[in-house]
Amino acid sequence: MYTIFHAVFGYFFMLLAVRVLVRRPGGQLTPFEFVIIFLIGGIAILSTIGHDPSVTNCTCAVIAVGMVHRFVAMARTRWRRLGRWMDGLPLVLLRDGQWQLDAMEGMRIEPDDVMAAAREQGLTSFSDVKYAVVERTGSISIIKR
Repeated sequence: MYTIFHAVFGYFFMLLAVRVLVRRPGGQLTPFEFVIIFLIGGIAILSTIGHDPSVTNCTCAVIAVGMVHRFVAMARTRWRRLGRWMDGLPLVLLRDGQWQLDAMEGMRIEPDDVMAAAREQGLTSFSDVKYAVVERTGSISIIKR
């Protein structure tokens, strides 16, 4: 039971820590998904060096985290405000040729990052970009003129 409590506590702590950290462009996983990855890795370590290194202990902890993840995912869907808080909102970086400096500074994104995303879509100049948006996953979407 002790391990399950620590696994659930670790889930919420990691979720909070990832949410506080700033997203970087190019990530394909949401912060919510990074929490699961880190926590399950931590559980695997606990099962090998902890007080109870049994397979049953590790399995119970992973199942507990899986169930909490399922519950939180359902809560995010049910309460949209919670989902927006956990995943964030898309942010416009470039709007009709005008850089949105507050958003860029907050996300620590440089024009070169936006241009790299534009090049992935075959664009060669900022004049070809109508909007550049940082999505909830951290990737940059480019909307052509």
